[in-house]
Amino acid sequence: MTTVPALPFHDGASVPQLGYGVWQVEDEVAEDVVVQAIRAGYRHIDTAAGYQNEGGVGRAVKDAGVPREDLFITTKLANGDQGFDAAKQALETSLAELATDYVDLYLIHWASPQRGTYLESWKALIELQKEGKTRSIGVSNFPIAQLEEIIAETGVLPVMHQIELHPDFQQRELRDHHADQGILTEAWSPLGQGGDILRHPVITEIAEAHGADAGQVIIAWHLAIGNVVIPKTVTPERIVSNFAAADLQLTDEEIEKINGLDRADGRIGPDPADPGF
Repeated sequence: MTTVPALPFHDGASVPQLGYGVWQVEDEVAEDVVVQAIRAGYRHIDTAAGYQNEGGVGRAVKDAGVPREDLFITTKLANGDQGFDAAKQALETSLAELATDYVDLYLIHWASPQRGTYLESWKALIELQKEGKTRSIGVSNFPIAQLEEIIAETGVLPVMHQIELHPDFQQRELRDHHADQGILTEAWSPLGQGGDILRHPVITEIAEAHGADAGQVIIAWHLAIGNVVIPKTVTPERIVSNFAAADLQLTDEEIEKINGLDRADGRIGPDPADPGF
């Protein structure tokens, strides 16, 4: 049986290191695939208000037959709901969609620095945690300057920072900054959105050596270097095979080979420091 490690947060909670993401999954589809994921063994589900599928996730959690307390559910504050009062109301809306009294982790989805509301939003998340509406709080897509500002102004560290991270774009400076602070790093688009990295000879040769597929090798790399990772797929076979990656043990040499694939121009998604997000 596949066992997924749980990584500790600095606030005393913990998170399953391998989760299931539902970015760009339609609400009705999410209801089906999240049930499949939970039955395959996932206990960590990552959604967001901006994905417009919290309702499907909530129905899946109800239908999957696993007690709510055995699941770890993350959702995120949409940019248009930033601000102290708006952020507090936004989580109430998300909880209603998810049909739960609390989430395990609430993230600010983007710093969106040009809005000037990320600090007030962070203060709202601190209050929401005190109220028990979310067990832990963190951020996503924050430049280091904004990350340092919310910590300096409130004295409260995010437990986790979710960022674009895959072998082509490894964000070592930011990961090191997180490690120094005691913040976990979580990778979105961990498989490079299914791009060329899955066909890179380094990845395919390692996969062949282990009798694994390329996606499993990349997920195993994330786990080996300490990332929390949330691969997304709606293909039933991939849901199962991605979860099985938790059993794959790479050698130190293989990890170093993948570390060597980092590229300065490897970013796929938007830069959090750019205006517009």
